[in-house]
Amino acid sequence: MLVLTRKRNESIIIGDDIKVTIVEVKGDQVKLGITAPKDITVHREEIYLEIQRENQLAAESTFEVNELNAFWQKKQIK
Repeated sequence: MLVLTRKRNESIIIGDDIKVTIVEVKGDQVKLGITAPKDITVHREEIYLEIQRENQLAAESTFEVNELNAFWQKKQIK
């Protein structure tokens, strides 16, 4: 792990196209600004882990295509 010290309004560059800027420091909280290309997703770690968990659950799902089709047909009738 690389550990850097930065002050407010200072930045670090990751690769050629990701910039992380220290926006504000209050007590034990640091507010970051992240500039990255639109094709790169940026998430807080806890959100990223939740997405991974949901994706794993979906991949393990035993929901059959026929069940899904029947579900959507019922939805369209209503």
